[in-house]
Amino acid sequence: MRKRRLRGALAATAAGILLAALALLTGAGSAAAAPVTDCTQWGTTELQGGAYTYQQNEWNSSARQCVSVDAATGAWKLTEANFSLTTAGPPATYPSSYKGCHWGACTVNSGVPIRVSELGSARSTFDTTQVASGAWNAAYDLWFNSTPTTGDQPDGTELMIWINHRGGVQPIGSRTATITADGRTWDVWTGPGASGWKVISYVLQSGATAVTDLDVKRLVDDATARGQINPAHYLIDAEAGFEIWQGGQGLGVNSFSFDARKGSGGADTTPPTAPRNLRSTGASSSSASLAWDAATDDIGVTSYDVYRGSTRVGSTGGTTYTDTGLTASTAYSYTVRARDAAGNVSPPTGPVSVTTEPGGGTGTGNLKVQYKTSDTSVTDNAIGMNLKVVNTGSTTQSLKDIEIRYWFDDPATSYTTWCDWAQIGCSNLTHAVSTNGTTTGANRYLKVNITSGTLAPGASTGDIQLRLHRADWSNLNEADDYSHGTAGAYTDAPKIGIYSGGQLLWGTAP
Repeated sequence: MRKRRLRGALAATAAGILLAALALLTGAGSAAAAPVTDCTQWGTTELQGGAYTYQQNEWNSSARQCVSVDAATGAWKLTEANFSLTTAGPPATYPSSYKGCHWGACTVNSGVPIRVSELGSARSTFDTTQVASGAWNAAYDLWFNSTPTTGDQPDGTELMIWINHRGGVQPIGSRTATITADGRTWDVWTGPGASGWKVISYVLQSGATAVTDLDVKRLVDDATARGQINPAHYLIDAEAGFEIWQGGQGLGVNSFSFDARKGSGGADTTPPTAPRNLRSTGASSSSASLAWDAATDDIGVTSYDVYRGSTRVGSTGGTTYTDTGLTASTAYSYTVRARDAAGNVSPPTGPVSVTTEPGGGTGTGNLKVQYKTSDTSVTDNAIGMNLKVVNTGSTTQSLKDIEIRYWFDDPATSYTTWCDWAQIGCSNLTHAVSTNGTTTGANRYLKVNITSGTLAPGASTGDIQLRLHRADWSNLNEADDYSHGTAGAYTDAPKIGIYSGGQLLWGTAP
């Protein structure tokens, strides 16, 4: 679910750009490629090989908004937009291009983040197509944060630069000054956002359809001198587009460039190290699950790009990923690259091949759980079980990152868990009880994580003997526990789950 910034009745201009999660990026084509058409609310398109990103960003409306994007040049134009919101409130949308890190999604080689106190220059060109109807602004939105990157709402200042507007819209807050900067005259507006962050806006008197080689640093310096920007904070991204309250069709960006550099030594150009130990953690007839060990970086890794062959299929902030929509009985090759806050990209991991399962098979992955009871009483003071994990696939499977879940129902709040013996070694297991809401028969589960090892095709882990009990050793009742069974010999256990990276690979969750 994407978060949206809430604004007050006069918060009519801070750009509505908050996305908690982005759609998969559309790859940039060659200069001769057909324009990309997007009519989704939150769609994004890579521009100029990933140096910039276009975002639909319709954050305060669900009316239809369509755009035509030239991914090679970065130009775009709204082909359908007929909004009708009051100008006394927030805008409907902020379609825009950005460079830098936006809610953890970073463009390539952006040169930011840069600490404000170390900012040597920031210059930009912003050329627009405007229309003589509706209510809108053509505006930059720059974000500052206390850390080099964030996957959430930035905690620093929002700086807006309006190059033009029509329809009676005005910035958040009130006009507090007029300055001459970069050979232009600007009205300065200041005020807090609805959630309390600082907002400062520079509104170009008389307006323009384009600014060329704008000295953005001059405005950043002015905002810092006014106490609106903390010099210890970081500039993390720059965006340019249109906040729209009414109309909007025909508005477009012909070109947008933004170049920020440190005062000495230049921007961060050091890429992260390549992620290590890329491995398959399971596959179904239509999906492949992967895991890897984290990369390192001098500032910090912000995300990982997952490639199927030469195509980037997704990005994640974690070290696991499941690729879906695959064809049964097909081999796929994967690599992963790390990306840092400045958009630098690491070398790829070594490739790993994953073959999907045949269609129509049982289970949802190449691993399954077998179970037999180690305790025939259902009303004593412990739950005991013997488990095996079996590789049903045709390729070796990594056990690292695998999580087994045994669901049970009990009102206690504190438990002790034990590994009595395991053929793979109890030292290669971690275990604890987690809550599972109020699900009947399964408000708790024993979570068992395997920390290392692999399984050859057809092989199993061998016995894993586990117990749990209440902290006070009082009796439990297993009769209605979702995962409880009575088998005296190992039997497939579809009510015990196997997960990797939060994805269910085997079994049926309650």
